[in-house]
Amino acid sequence: MKLKSMNKANYTRDVPPDRLELLSELSSRDAVKVMVVGGLDTGKSTLVTFLANELLNLGRSVAIVDSDVGQKGVLPPATVSLAFPDENFSSLSELKGAAHYFIGTVSPGQFIGEMAVGVKRLVEIAEKNADVVLIDTTGFVTGPGFEMKRLKAELVRPDITVVLERNDELLALSRVLGNYTQIVRLSMSESARPVPREERREIRFEKWRTYFSSSRLVEFDTAEVAVTGTLLFNGRPLDERERTLLSRVFRWLLLAGWENEGRYTVVKADEDSFPRGYRSVHAVDFEKLNNLLVGLIDKNGLCIGLGILKWVNFSSGLLQVLTPLSDEDVSEVAEVRFGRMRVLETGEELGLLRRDEI
Repeated sequence: MKLKSMNKANYTRDVPPDRLELLSELSSRDAVKVMVVGGLDTGKSTLVTFLANELLNLGRSVAIVDSDVGQKGVLPPATVSLAFPDENFSSLSELKGAAHYFIGTVSPGQFIGEMAVGVKRLVEIAEKNADVVLIDTTGFVTGPGFEMKRLKAELVRPDITVVLERNDELLALSRVLGNYTQIVRLSMSESARPVPREERREIRFEKWRTYFSSSRLVEFDTAEVAVTGTLLFNGRPLDERERTLLSRVFRWLLLAGWENEGRYTVVKADEDSFPRGYRSVHAVDFEKLNNLLVGLIDKNGLCIGLGILKWVNFSSGLLQVLTPLSDEDVSEVAEVRFGRMRVLETGEELGLLRRDEI
């Protein structure tokens, strides 16, 4: 199945009248930032696509910040992306990203700070280059998602936040966001359809496969690039006595370890299965590093592209990463940031990790 046919949102001018009223309001302003908020399958990406195309037709310059990390239109997944469309397009998947911010997962509940910072960073770039900035968001609006939307609104200060809802389920969120932005509440379109979980997974599968289709192995030296998003490589390497002691006490095959202000971080494999209790040791299972998604970050903290961690040589401090980046882009990498999901270049997702697992 082709990628374009697997996107949820496509450009249509068959919209409810309130969308036309919103378009008229946006077109009357010299510069405007608009954030679109709503639950799953409420038509957020469809609305962003409609507004962007119509504003382009009116001669306005448009920027789109795609922060729906689980159902990204602008590749790659697991990032917040910025695009500058210069002509009509059918879906966000047709757009090429101009800048990205690495989140490292398609389930950002434990990364609301990174989500807010990523949107803020890209909106700052967008404002310098476009009249209208449209911000697409995840359908995560309860629990941590509620706080994520508040943080985004507080940091970005959109001129208008469009809240798409079925009934009045986002009334409380609208009240909170109204402290930072003008709220426009719209009912979801009758044409919006629910997308089953399995179909969402298939959409991501195709996007991962497409992104990594022309990848190759690249080696990074941890003495030359920073390693972040993890406690690994942080601190003084353990000496042989410490390694032996920890191995015996916990019955681990200890592959690497570091000490930092009295706290130990180790990479291990279990030799035996038995209950272990420890407070001052952060233990990372070696298998969790296999096929781990990583962000390849430039000196400004923006994501140049993604990679899949294939091997770590702890003795030499070398990381082998599968990535589609060119030699020129690789030369700009200043930081390798560990994500919290494992994925194959064929598109299969191997599972999500908790923030504290690495």
